[in-house]
Amino acid sequence: MPPRLNMFQARRTAIRAVRDPQPDRPSLCLRFAPQRSITTDEKPLPEAEKGSPGPNQEQLPHVSEEAASMNNITGDGGPEIEEQGTPVDEVLKRDKGSQAKAPTVMKEPMQPPSPKSTRSFSTSTRPRQDAVISFKDSGLQRTGHTFELPALPIAANMHMKYRYAPIVKQVTNLLMRDGKLSVAQRNMAMILNHLRTASPPSVNPDRPLLPGSPPASHLPLNPILYLTLAIDSVAPLLRIRAQKGMAGGGVALQMPVPLALRQRRRQAVMWILDSASKKPSRGSGRGGFAQKVAEEVIAIVEGRSGVWDRRGGIHKLAVSARANLNVRRR
Repeated sequence: MPPRLNMFQARRTAIRAVRDPQPDRPSLCLRFAPQRSITTDEKPLPEAEKGSPGPNQEQLPHVSEEAASMNNITGDGGPEIEEQGTPVDEVLKRDKGSQAKAPTVMKEPMQPPSPKSTRSFSTSTRPRQDAVISFKDSGLQRTGHTFELPALPIAANMHMKYRYAPIVKQVTNLLMRDGKLSVAQRNMAMILNHLRTASPPSVNPDRPLLPGSPPASHLPLNPILYLTLAIDSVAPLLRIRAQKGMAGGGVALQMPVPLALRQRRRQAVMWILDSASKKPSRGSGRGGFAQKVAEEVIAIVEGRSGVWDRRGGIHKLAVSARANLNVRRR
């Protein structure tokens, strides 16, 4: 009986034959290149000639050296390599003409040393009057000066902190809040600019300004004079002080006290700021209060401000209380 063929066994054999890796396919392992070993049989490297630069010694020339070599080829005058880095003292020693124009600091080391007992300078203090130099005696040239040079010694008030007018500085200090001087200076500049650009005021004859004031049409041309005239016109001459115990029994009497110029201006500015703060605001922005102060100054010149009434009330009360000046303490 012939042997039977097992089909399942033949199928497995065929699958294995298909799944076997191809013999020509390269493997995935890393291959290193063969290292070259140096033997004594090989020919040695040639030696470098004596005096020739090595591989790291051949550097590029300096910019000045390269320029000098190029100028030698072209025939132009290039930089002097030999003179570079030469001290100034050596140059002055060789050049006699430059020694006369050299500064004194460089002349002193080249001079022969003086004896130890003498000095090239004096340590004695000159008097103050002798040290004062005038431009007339010094012989300075005044060419190019629009105005004459100031006379020496310079006055004490000619200082940077006194560069503003006294009224401007006082109003700026009164405008300042919380120590912010820059904000107060900005508001002061806005006030003066508003007075300069506003239309000329119309003066009220019932409330005249100080005598000797310029015409109203000239006030915007000088805003500092405009501000000074408005403040001094409403500044009170007196203030009322309550003196306790003058009438006996603890009764206080009202005593008029005269004010100095700075005190009068301070009281007037405080009235102006109080009246300006009560005005309604017409918009937002950091220049609103400065505009209200400037409008109050214009209202004072025109006689429309309520500061005039406050000044008149203080003066009336002081006139009525002047009889108390002769009362003695009991």
